[in-house]
Amino acid sequence: MSDNDTNDTTPTPDYYISGRKYEPRKVIDDWGLDWELGSALKYISRAGRKPDNSALKDLWKAKDFINFEIEKLDGDPNKRPKEV
Repeated sequence: MSDNDTNDTTPTPDYYISGRKYEPRKVIDDWGLDWELGSALKYISRAGRKPDNSALKDLWKAKDFINFEIEKLDGDPNKRPKEV
């Protein structure tokens, strides 16, 4: 684990920051993402990087959070707008 921010006492796991220019939590904050989209970004960013955790597992989690956001906005994650 690494501590990138001297004002933050919680260390960030290396699988989020190793070899990266930006830490996902800072991107989430900068972009103003809500819980669902922030969680999706977090899982996408660590896919294939967290020890003993498959990329596929994290991508399914990201998909779940994207579906939660769609449900929040539209009520049905399987219904696609006609313009898509």
